[in-house]
Amino acid sequence: MFTGSLVAIVTPFKNGKLDERALGDLIEWQINSGTHGIVPCGTTGESATLTHDEHDRVVAFTVEVVRRRVPVVAGTGSNSTEEAIALTKHAKAAGVDGALLITPYYNKPTQEGLFLHYKAVAEAVELPLVVYNIPGRTGVNMMPSTIARLTVCPTVVAIKEGSGAVQQASEIIQLCGERLTVLAGDDALTLPMMAVGGKGVITVTANLVPTKMAELVNAFRDGRLEAARAMHYELYPLFTALFYETNPIPVKEALHLMGKIAPEIRLPLCPMGNDNKAKLLTVLKAAGLV
Repeated sequence: MFTGSLVAIVTPFKNGKLDERALGDLIEWQINSGTHGIVPCGTTGESATLTHDEHDRVVAFTVEVVRRRVPVVAGTGSNSTEEAIALTKHAKAAGVDGALLITPYYNKPTQEGLFLHYKAVAEAVELPLVVYNIPGRTGVNMMPSTIARLTVCPTVVAIKEGSGAVQQASEIIQLCGERLTVLAGDDALTLPMMAVGGKGVITVTANLVPTKMAELVNAFRDGRLEAARAMHYELYPLFTALFYETNPIPVKEALHLMGKIAPEIRLPLCPMGNDNKAKLLTVLKAAGLV
């Protein structure tokens, strides 16, 4: 259902407020560049510092702009199951195609708690759900066996696997087969994860080079392995540069340098350090982006 290069789109701010004009322009650029889906209000969209009203508006606005041209998968996760249900209900009412739900952070739930969390959301909202496993941010790793258990819920259709381990992705695919779509959660692992059966990526890098990220995925899906490998290595400097500091600090700085958004990010994230900014600028220049 959700495959290809899906951009985890940034949330542009201007004078402390949501910059709808910039966001609309970014969405149009993404669609015109071949991106396969838009993911608002994820980690890259600074969901953690959006108010509930802002979160709801970003989701609704994205749906309005996209107009069914590509799928919209809204981030609706929370470390409170009831809050995750409420956000997912709003996203469904706004007309999204699916919801991306991060594993509950800070609480450090057990594997049983993780299973019951997603099961509760699936039973409360009739909407395709994408599990998001990223233990480096949440403090908990959702194990392949737990993910396999969740396939009893027919609306749990995919996982964004961000553990950084191709072995874990392999175990998920081996256990779940065609019942669950596996998407890379690390841009640099897009090609390796597709090699073991993944179907694409929810990507930060597509914020800067949507056409090339789509080409990478398309080349592999078409069996053009050498072309996919060449694109992987062409993009690898960007994969690295966009994580010189905590995401989305570098990608928002890059988009600012490209003239697409204002250079605003919300505390506790802060502007990029000068040394890393200089290194990022070098990579962007080499890629022909500035």
